[in-house]
Amino acid sequence: MRKLALSGLLAVGLLCIGFDWLSENFQNWMGKTAAQAMPRNMENLGRGVVAVRSSSSQAFISWRLLGLDPASIGFNVYRSANGGAAVRLNGSTLTGGTNFTDSTANLSQSNTYFVRPVINGVEEAPSGSFTLPANATVRQFMTIPLQSNPGTTVHFVWVGDLDGDGEYDFICDRLGTRQFIEAYRRDGAFLWRVNFGPNSENQDNIEPGASAISVGHNDGVTVYDLDSDGRAEVIIKSANGVVFGNGQTLTHGDNTTQFISVLNGLTGAERSRATIPNPYLADGTLSGHMGVAYLDGVNPSIVFKGKNRVGSGGFNLNVSTWRFNGSNLIQQWSWQRGSANAPDFHQIRIADVDRNGTDEICDGGYVLNSNGTFRYAVPGVIHGDRFHISDLDPNRPGLEGFGIQQNNPSGLLYYVYDASTGAILRNHFGAVEDTARGIAAEIDPRYRGYEYWSFHGIHRIDTGAVISPDPQRPWPNFRIWWDGDVLSENLNREFVEKWNYTAGSVTRLLTASNDGAEDSWRDAAQFYGDIMGDWREEVVYANNTDTALMIYTTTTPTNVRLYTLPHNPLYRACMTVKGYLQSHLVDYYLGDGMSAPPTPNIRYVGATGGGSDTYQAESASIGGGVTIDNDRSGFNGTGFANFPLSGGVVHWINVDGNGGGSKTLMFRYALGASAARTGRLVVNGAAQNITFASTGGWSVWQTHNVTVTLLAGPINTITLESTGADLANIDQVVVP
Repeated sequence: MRKLALSGLLAVGLLCIGFDWLSENFQNWMGKTAAQAMPRNMENLGRGVVAVRSSSSQAFISWRLLGLDPASIGFNVYRSANGGAAVRLNGSTLTGGTNFTDSTANLSQSNTYFVRPVINGVEEAPSGSFTLPANATVRQFMTIPLQSNPGTTVHFVWVGDLDGDGEYDFICDRLGTRQFIEAYRRDGAFLWRVNFGPNSENQDNIEPGASAISVGHNDGVTVYDLDSDGRAEVIIKSANGVVFGNGQTLTHGDNTTQFISVLNGLTGAERSRATIPNPYLADGTLSGHMGVAYLDGVNPSIVFKGKNRVGSGGFNLNVSTWRFNGSNLIQQWSWQRGSANAPDFHQIRIADVDRNGTDEICDGGYVLNSNGTFRYAVPGVIHGDRFHISDLDPNRPGLEGFGIQQNNPSGLLYYVYDASTGAILRNHFGAVEDTARGIAAEIDPRYRGYEYWSFHGIHRIDTGAVISPDPQRPWPNFRIWWDGDVLSENLNREFVEKWNYTAGSVTRLLTASNDGAEDSWRDAAQFYGDIMGDWREEVVYANNTDTALMIYTTTTPTNVRLYTLPHNPLYRACMTVKGYLQSHLVDYYLGDGMSAPPTPNIRYVGATGGGSDTYQAESASIGGGVTIDNDRSGFNGTGFANFPLSGGVVHWINVDGNGGGSKTLMFRYALGASAARTGRLVVNGAAQNITFASTGGWSVWQTHNVTVTLLAGPINTITLESTGADLANIDQVVVP
């Protein structure tokens, strides 16, 4: 599907609104940043229902709270046995944590679970379901069998919704003499395989072949819905000889030209290709890191950081970005390090460090702005293995970073810094060493904020003081949200452990190796993150014969209620990057004493299970006296549009018409006045009257359908205007 640039869409949208309104409200409109005016296009996830045996007589069921769910939403849990009629399991509607323990099931037969959201006392449509097989053993994981691929091992796993059903599917690499990636649906169905060809046979961890992936700290693959059609694409570094999932071979006249290839997530066929800039070709091909960033604050872009070695010495480095519009890859910018002071790490992070709505590219010792300009270098920092960015110190405004160092001549071991400016907040020095591990996590509620540590004791974030001497600390590998509280647990190899801050020791919560799970290189799982169930995180391992993926999920009940972490922009960006795998983080403080996180500035794109796109009123641009209010009950999202008598405008742009043609828009609204109210609906410049009937109350919500013509792709504009009779309170518009 083709997309227009944001500036072009704004221009089209402004013309559609009308000259009178534009002249009256121009300064108010244009005074907003893109991030203030438009939310990010993000995945329309389903409920992610999952069920596992938590004991010999109980099943644990967990599901997602979505980023734009109303605060008052509740849930009812249903079970059907052996395909029979569904029965409701809970008494009163659940309004706490999004999990439930079923103690009444006959577990000797298969049981299927689903939930139904409850809004304003009314049950909504049922979620997708999950079936727990009969006689399932007591275990915390589900398996996805892998196709036979002798002589290969699994190093990385990526996730994305390949088929548009609102649930994450799985892509894994298979590394052997040659390299492959394979795609599987969530239900285990095999989809396709890509063979990276003869140029993947050189797997040197510093100077690999042109199409080699997953060697050393390099990745070369990422997965994301780039064109916002509801189905994720698979993005790879490619070169001559790569065989795509549909059997087509990339043929090129040399073995040094490298490409970004965007693949159809369902078939593995190549949809688009662009040459990777390599100003350092005399020093060889590039390897490096991929990720996805929202450089314009609205749409996702591909990021590729490429490096090669100058002789046997230092490294060249460049960073390039592209947008995929559904048909073509369009390069946005390319930055070369040259002689600049820009110390890089073994992975990138993508974060909105200045909180203006657009993402920056963070590389440990330096940061690039969303437009490819140099933002800062962290003073005194050289290369290191790991760094973290989040709201580590909730008593301080903005985001903070924590990084470690490798053989810094100054003796700098690790440091805390302002993520927006790079200013050092705290330095820790000692003897020169390769500080190969370091982590920031909230593990001790006696001290507000995250703690950080490596091999020199645990430090408090606000002062840097040591609160636990070394070696009384967890192994500094990964933090994970696993049990029922908001403190972090620790993930290392196949183990999840809980830090006992009073005893200075750990308690084992999971030993996945007992089930035959096997970690990847550097004691890292093949993947971990919040991919199903409630806000807590899953861990994905390969089994020890590389014949299956094992997806572990928690079985600990909790009343903590948080929206699904992938609807948080920083967290979702973390899920797209690899390198030396790092801890995933959110852009708010998630820890002891936390406040409820703010509603993310996102809008759902694509369709869940063949459904529709929903555009909330609060995601639109408003003018002419319209306000976004929340003083009535029953609305979805964070508010509804309240119109003045006349001149009020609610304007949605980037509306996805999917295939285009005649479409029935469904407006959700409330109108407490006894008489109907008529206003104007303008779709892509075509105007018609629209009349909303009374719903009998301002907290009674109904839908009104109107048929319009839409263009194919996310290039449509929809505008509601009040024209003298006021208008209904508008909650959302649903586009099929």
